Amino acid sequence: MTFQPRFFRHFAGLLLAAWLLLAGSVSAQSSTTPKRDVLREITDVVGLKPRFELQATSSVQNAAAVVYSGKRFLLYNPDFVAAVNRAGHSDWAGISILAHEMGHHLNGHTLKSGGSNPTDELEADEFSGFVLRKMGASLAEAQAGMAVVSDEEASPTHPGRSTRLKAISEGWQRASQQIAASNRATAPSAAPAIVSNTPAVLPGRTSSAAGAPVVMASNGQMSLVGKITFRNKPNQPFYLTNRLSVIRLDHEEHTAQVVGRITRSNNEDFPFILVDDQNRRLLIDAEGAVYDSNGRQVAMVSDPS
Repeated sequence: MTFQPRFFRHFAGLLLAAWLLLAGSVSAQSSTTPKRDVLREITDVVGLKPRFELQATSSVQNAAAVVYSGKRFLLYNPDFVAAVNRAGHSDWAGISILAHEMGHHLNGHTLKSGGSNPTDELEADEFSGFVLRKMGASLAEAQAGMAVVSDEEASPTHPGRSTRLKAISEGWQRASQQIAASNRATAPSAAPAIVSNTPAVLPGRTSSAAGAPVVMASNGQMSLVGKITFRNKPNQPFYLTNRLSVIRLDHEEHTAQVVGRITRSNNEDFPFILVDDQNRRLLIDAEGAVYDSNGRQVAMVSDPS
């Protein structure tokens, strides 16, 4: 069998999803779907709710991540997945294809106009490697699917095989490092944070900014040292604590949820890195501007007042 590794997710894919749903030719998870609840397994390891719909259909050639009427779909051809598993000599091969497509959704690729591009494909490849390591796959198992379906040479829309396998390896290695660090570390306290209306005490200030909340941890006060404003969520309050955690505040519920962390880097232009709860990395320059992997400014770090 000749594999066609063109995971389409642009306009043609959206039209196809619409046609499939309206015509009723998409079958819900059935006997053609793997017995494992792969979708839930993938979302579980990244801490997300399974807000995707996995659909098996012979009307797509391979697999695709599409959005239709505000709903996210993962479409796959069960014969294609079965063939990839046979060629890769492992069920992990097919799972990696689904993880790759979910990576397109979670990295926001399906919200963009235009078709596939090498940068997006490598981000989805790295995500699949990260997820499969979390699920228990070896590096060879995580790479098995892409080793089968990818082209050796690069194209205007997709990287070459060796580059894609390297991206999968980087995601796999990052997850492996996290697992090793977690096994060595003592489990942190499970006590939740409580938000009070007391003004925050900021480093180097004699008084805090009026109205800025402070987060109280079980072992004492945790002050807010910065506010992060995302361009796509300008009204959603995100704050940076003096422990370099990024938190999202819910004033109505009086709760704070940790959604990321900031670490230092060796890059002089971008001395800090923001890693969110989906393990996506954003670069922060010395002025507090936050950039995504494509060089677009997506947020700004400012005074928490």
